Amino acid sequence: MKISVLTMCPEFFESFLKSTLVARAAGRQLLDLEIIDIREFADGSFRHIDDSPYGGGAGMIMRAQPLIGALESVRTADSHVVLFAPAGNTYTQKKAHEYQQKDHLILICGHYEGIDARVYPYCDELLSIGDYVLSGGEIPAMAVIDSIVRLLGTIRAESTEEESFESGLLEYPQYTKPRSFRGADVPEVLLGGNHEKIRRWRLKESLKKTAKMRPDLIASRQLSEEEKILLKEIEEERV
Repeated sequence: MKISVLTMCPEFFESFLKSTLVARAAGRQLLDLEIIDIREFADGSFRHIDDSPYGGGAGMIMRAQPLIGALESVRTADSHVVLFAPAGNTYTQKKAHEYQQKDHLILICGHYEGIDARVYPYCDELLSIGDYVLSGGEIPAMAVIDSIVRLLGTIRAESTEEESFESGLLEYPQYTKPRSFRGADVPEVLLGGNHEKIRRWRLKESLKKTAKMRPDLIASRQLSEEEKILLKEIEEERV
């Protein structure tokens, strides 16, 4: 797939492009990632991409002309255009899977106090990575790209299938050597080689962790009969 990032800070992505998974995806021709400098599309000798807001107010607003110019330089009939904005839908693992299926994803990184509202009609979707404010859309763009790259075959499929949110539950606890560390031991069930017992333990631990940390996920989940039994066991253990 192809991802185009429209930004006024292309230098933010220099090391990101060299990071292991991104470089691996590009090397295997799974990902074509291009960084577009919005400043190159600004008119006038000073190439200003921001200006003061009409009606007054603090801060500066990104101008429509450079943004739309940059967008039109890369947009095709197959492009899906995403603008990072606080009003956007919250990014999720489900959305990562949706984006992975796109032929061409365009990510627009805002800055300053916001962007000229006349840019919005040119976008297919507004996206937020959480209810907080960042200085620009570059960090959200990198987060989205990283989550997509993981799904492109850069790591083993089984490594992603049981991660948090893939099944609607948080991931179970993981352990590695040594078997005992400062009085904390690896659970005995993981050492016995009984794959069915290990599967059941992991599911129960996922349910326990999710019920404690993200009860909203449990509330919205259509539980299997096994999960209902395990949740009942967890409740009884708390008593």
